[in-house]
Amino acid sequence: LPPSFPTDQEAEPAGGRSLSLTSTRELVSRLDQVDTGISLRKLWAFTGPGFLMSIAYLDPGNIESDLQSGAKAGFKLLWVLLAATVIGLLLQRLAARLGVVTGMHLAEVCNRQYRTVPRIILWLMVELAIIGSDMQEVIGCAIAFNLLSSGRWIPPWGGVLITIIDTFVFLFLDKYGLRKLEAFFGLLITIMAITFGYEYVVVSPDQGQLLMGMFVPSCQGCGPVQLSQAVGIVGAVIMPHNIYLHSALVKSREVDRTNRKEVKEANKYFFIESTIALFVSFLINVFVVAVFAEGFYKRTNVEVYNVCNQSGSPHSHLFPLDNETLEVDIYKGGVVLGCFFGPAALYIWAVGILAAGQSSTMTGTYSGQFVMEGFLNLRWSRFSRVVLTRSIAITPTLLVAVFQDVQHLTGMNDFLNVLQSMQLPFALIPILTFTSLPSLMNEFANGL
Repeated sequence: LPPSFPTDQEAEPAGGRSLSLTSTRELVSRLDQVDTGISLRKLWAFTGPGFLMSIAYLDPGNIESDLQSGAKAGFKLLWVLLAATVIGLLLQRLAARLGVVTGMHLAEVCNRQYRTVPRIILWLMVELAIIGSDMQEVIGCAIAFNLLSSGRWIPPWGGVLITIIDTFVFLFLDKYGLRKLEAFFGLLITIMAITFGYEYVVVSPDQGQLLMGMFVPSCQGCGPVQLSQAVGIVGAVIMPHNIYLHSALVKSREVDRTNRKEVKEANKYFFIESTIALFVSFLINVFVVAVFAEGFYKRTNVEVYNVCNQSGSPHSHLFPLDNETLEVDIYKGGVVLGCFFGPAALYIWAVGILAAGQSSTMTGTYSGQFVMEGFLNLRWSRFSRVVLTRSIAITPTLLVAVFQDVQHLTGMNDFLNVLQSMQLPFALIPILTFTSLPSLMNEFANGL
């Protein structure tokens, strides 16, 4: 096994502790006869990497894109979300297959296949995507803390500083083993499903319009605003560094790569698990789009101001007294939910955003570790890696939080979603290229 994953003796590399396999080695048994059906016991053994991967489909950048999609286009862009999720699933399948078949993750394969200059450029682009994603997680957590404290006890810059602490809490949890960490992230996904599902039930969107928007690919009456939002959806859903991450996470399950049947079986179960995980993440994203499509599509600022003022909300000043169309972000989204559906809706929204930001924190850390080790053959301790990336992500975010206001802080998410969409080729080209090489993938290479 590659050095990123310790042996049964849990030997730690010089650079620091990596993912533990002790609890997962016993789960995936080697069998001479591979069942043609689906064994729930085996599926459970392979369950984990896909749900860790799916967290990137639920980070604060995704939530921001979802709510803006609903507020700007109603239900009309749900088909874009569906298409992006399906394409994301296919790409994650290729990433998992690369890791299972070759025993190397995507960054390691890039290191072997590319020359120095393109390899360094590719590494820098992926690192930029990771830092951008980390900034979104910091922004989301800071806004969630601010909403939960009613903006009085924890200012935005205070929430940014708290994210420094919670990152190291996850590093502490990591020492208890990968399986327990996977279970913890599963809990965070459950919290998101419950909180955003609650908002969905309270708002009660029109199911006919929802299904029409999801399965009829059109956008009647749409303009440049909706077009840019559609691009933002793709950039928010398909995260470039997530493809690198998934190809590495599947290596946490021991597979005999000399046994064709076992490799085929592993590919099957990882695909089933990824499908289930991304279906759950898709439902959560749909919840958010539908809530804002039903409740706030074509609302004007003066309408929202009047409702917030009547409800006694301290945030009514956020909405000018004009007839311009309402523009929302993660922060304003919580505020308007509180104005229209009661304070409980605001706090439940904030809890969901906090879970989204917290869960994405550790996946970004893992992505950074695998990318650095693979491209540069450079092994750092996870602690050092977190200090570097979190410092880079926090510095501009903290400056905006201190010298501007929470609206400017949330506005950074829109820019970062566009940045992620621009980074996609730096993951798509390598994964499509390498999984199509028979010399690398043998019989598991892509067809036409």
